[in-house]
Amino acid sequence: MTIAIVDGYSTGAALAARLHRLGVPCTHIRSQPDNHDFLRRTFDPDHYIRDHGFVPDLDNLVDMLRHDGTTHVVGGSESGVTTAEALAHALGLPTNTPEQSAARRDKNLMAAAVRAAGLATPRTQLAASPATAAQWFATSGLAEAVVKPLASAGSDGVRFCRTPADIHNATRTVLDTRNIFGQPNTTALVQERLVGTEYYINTVTLDGRHKVAETWRYTKQIRPGAGPVYDYEEPIPAYTAEARLLRAYTFAVLDALGIRNSPAHTEVMLTATGPVLIESGARLGGATSPPVVEQHCGMSQTALAAAALATPEDFDDFADRHLTWTGTLRNVEFINHRAGHADRAAMIQAAALPSAVEVCPAVDHGDLLRPTTDLLSTPGYLYLAAGSKARVERDYLTLRQWERDGLHTGGLAIPAGGAGP
Repeated sequence: MTIAIVDGYSTGAALAARLHRLGVPCTHIRSQPDNHDFLRRTFDPDHYIRDHGFVPDLDNLVDMLRHDGTTHVVGGSESGVTTAEALAHALGLPTNTPEQSAARRDKNLMAAAVRAAGLATPRTQLAASPATAAQWFATSGLAEAVVKPLASAGSDGVRFCRTPADIHNATRTVLDTRNIFGQPNTTALVQERLVGTEYYINTVTLDGRHKVAETWRYTKQIRPGAGPVYDYEEPIPAYTAEARLLRAYTFAVLDALGIRNSPAHTEVMLTATGPVLIESGARLGGATSPPVVEQHCGMSQTALAAAALATPEDFDDFADRHLTWTGTLRNVEFINHRAGHADRAAMIQAAALPSAVEVCPAVDHGDLLRPTTDLLSTPGYLYLAAGSKARVERDYLTLRQWERDGLHTGGLAIPAGGAGP
């Protein structure tokens, strides 16, 4: 058994580490010559027996993987999904259905495929020009819409708009930039802004059998003229009515998108009329620490994905017996308010909060920081956990006050006693 991971960044790096500990040899492939620093800094070459790097000729790469004795090819992050599926298909290995490959990356085709399956999706318009986007919104009757790149991740380029002028400007910004994967945005997606509570459902599918590993509820900050800023996430126990409703809807989405053998990260808005798809990716969810999630929730998507690859005969049993819940857990994204250089003292101070269980920096000491406007500009995240929700909330509010005072760029002097009672 040898598993090839394409773009082993973000949680893909955690999957490689898990497989390495299980004694499963892995090789690595880059889907493009270079990657965003946000992704590249998470790569760990020690978890691979071979790094093929970027190989532009797919046929040559197929021969290399065949010579390695490759048994599975998986995408480590969103950027690697299409390449991983193409390689697996060429090698005759388990993967997702090739017919829906484009719909798993192109958000416009994704919405169309899910809508064709009879499932709720937001009203959507693909725009190749700002004028087209603004005209559609002006005649749509919508009070608000979201503009985003057609194929990106991490809230990259996402903007909420209320007027045709806002739509025009946001679309122009998307079309004038590249997405997080370095690809030019030739079109922008304009979608109805959904109202409700947002969740993400992390699943793993093996031979068409879907299993939920984690369900989390989002809390985001919305700022005028900007995109959503990730605030924090909290897990939802699997036995709740909302989790069961989301599970049924998500499984139907995965079927509509042809997800047969892969993890998936699906974002859903639970509205007054029921679940509505935001988007789904055939990959692991990002910005997570699997050991922390497993300690408090019993299961992580990374652990379940590793089980599907390393011990598929135990997949169903492994998925069903690890779902337990203890205490209160919150994954809090750092929010920087002041431009400056990252100060390592911020991470040390955050770790001193009484309920802090793990701090995960996304920057190095001295890196230039801008104010946080999206997931790409956050300095990192931390987990807060305690038996008391009040303790977690207290530490969360303390952290947010420190951040307003300049925590991440060295502008905060912490008094003796640090985090407080």
